[in-house]
Amino acid sequence: MKRLLIATVAWAALAGGALAQESDLRASIQADYDNHLGSLWDWFHRNPELSGLEVNTAARMATELRALGYEVTEGVGGTGVVALLRNGDGPTVLMRADMDGLPVEERSGLANASTARQVDRDGQERPVMHACGHDVHITALVGAARQMIERRDRWSGTLVLVVQPAEERIFGAREMLEDGLYERFPRPDYALAFHVAAGQPAGSIAVPLDVVSSSSDSVDIQVRGVGTHGAYPHMGVDPVLVASQIVVSLQSIVSRQVSPLEGAVITVGSIHGGTKHNIIGERVDLQLTVRSDSPEVREVLLDGIDRVAENTARALGVPEDRLPIVTRSATETTPATINDPETAQRVRDAIAAGMGEDRMVEAPRTGMGAEDFAYFVAPGNGVRGVYFDVGGTLPSEVDTAAGHHSPEFRIEAEPSVTVGVEAMVLAGMALMAPDGDAGAE
Repeated sequence: MKRLLIATVAWAALAGGALAQESDLRASIQADYDNHLGSLWDWFHRNPELSGLEVNTAARMATELRALGYEVTEGVGGTGVVALLRNGDGPTVLMRADMDGLPVEERSGLANASTARQVDRDGQERPVMHACGHDVHITALVGAARQMIERRDRWSGTLVLVVQPAEERIFGAREMLEDGLYERFPRPDYALAFHVAAGQPAGSIAVPLDVVSSSSDSVDIQVRGVGTHGAYPHMGVDPVLVASQIVVSLQSIVSRQVSPLEGAVITVGSIHGGTKHNIIGERVDLQLTVRSDSPEVREVLLDGIDRVAENTARALGVPEDRLPIVTRSATETTPATINDPETAQRVRDAIAAGMGEDRMVEAPRTGMGAEDFAYFVAPGNGVRGVYFDVGGTLPSEVDTAAGHHSPEFRIEAEPSVTVGVEAMVLAGMALMAPDGDAGAE
């Protein structure tokens, strides 16, 4: 009985200590939000910048992280920022936040709605809005950076913070890697990121154990014909007809060449051709987005597009020297993001232990969105990745919440940022816990 009593008291002391640490972490994050992170989010929300042009955002992030004591490098892969904190022996963990806005005019009704405008990379002036919550991500990264440096006695290893440009156009991660992210800086053993989710209740967290998002490839098809008078179609080859047939036939790739149990999408998002009612022109341009959840299906879709475009044109009489030109974008392309199952389970358990099992939700995928975090955790890199979702909308408003990329998109900043910070810190410390201390805060 005496031994049982001692053991019970010891367990209670440990549990009490863990609960006290959890309470301390949450209180510290809330104080940081009240004193700094709330106004920081406000600044980011009012001052969004387009993909690859995040000059002021990057400068502000560099300033914030330097002020905390991190070793900061700017201009990585364009406007990217990398911050290091070395804290003894142990694994290297990368925490990433994307920072670009979208060419959308904000109609959220928020008091701090963006009125920003910016000339894009194509020379066109656009309205700019944080219509996907990247302002939450970078604000939370600053918050996580503060908590990690204040808790250096509870973890061991190297922390790499990555402020990534151009996620919306899915070239930022790749350009950072091409600029030597994994050669100039410590190569991570683990990589973490989260996305705020408008369709998920604020305060909730979803950690998938497998596929997070699909691959994405932008494909252009230039359909060429032989021009003639609209009243004499037999004198030419109509590229509008050829393009129309290609659009319809592309769907046979998904329906007849891919298993119905696999995710696959080919969407023709743009079709332009012709100049006048009675003129058969010489060219029609198609723009496609192609999505899949595996490298094998991705290859089937992309190769199938080449085959359908070329042979549909042949079947309709297009001369060999005017067959369609199919171009796969070298920049707007990313593989699927797939969590490492074992690491994702560790992260999920750490967050549940630190924040409560009731915070964890299952959030089934409802579409085939893409995310270029995939490049950081691609199989050849040897980096085990975990990407999770943090709810961003009041529970009573989830059913009517505007979707991401909408002009009406809005997020509850305080719970999104504070929960995002806490989850990232718990995950990071779990992955870098000293030997014999596998528990999270």
